[in-house]
Amino acid sequence: MRLAPSPRAKPEPTIALINVVFLMLVFFLIAGQVAQPVDRDVQLVDADSVAARVPDDALVLRADGTLVWRAEVTTLDAFVAAQAGEAGALRLLPDRNLPARDLIAVAAALRAQTGQDVRLVTRQGLAP
Repeated sequence: MRLAPSPRAKPEPTIALINVVFLMLVFFLIAGQVAQPVDRDVQLVDADSVAARVPDDALVLRADGTLVWRAEVTTLDAFVAAQAGEAGALRLLPDRNLPARDLIAVAAALRAQTGQDVRLVTRQGLAP
């Protein structure tokens, strides 16, 4: 009677796992450096428990009502014309010191002219 050899336990692929984790680390370090910084003249609105990422194509609305898109001063009509045919929600990045009536007016105008959803981008704040 022959006894079958006991099955060997396969070694865990720890080297492959370490390589994947290292590549992810390098990717996120590079991606964090490539992202365009927020305009220094803009102070973001605080919103607790809201995770926000500053999108590359967000329309920045400064406190004085100036619109900035892709680091260039623009008008609402020029922005709407550039967004023609684009799918998805529009991202509006308002300054903290902008009066609410101006923010509502710009958001309503964007919604009326494009028919797209308008999402406000805010900064995640720490709970007091």
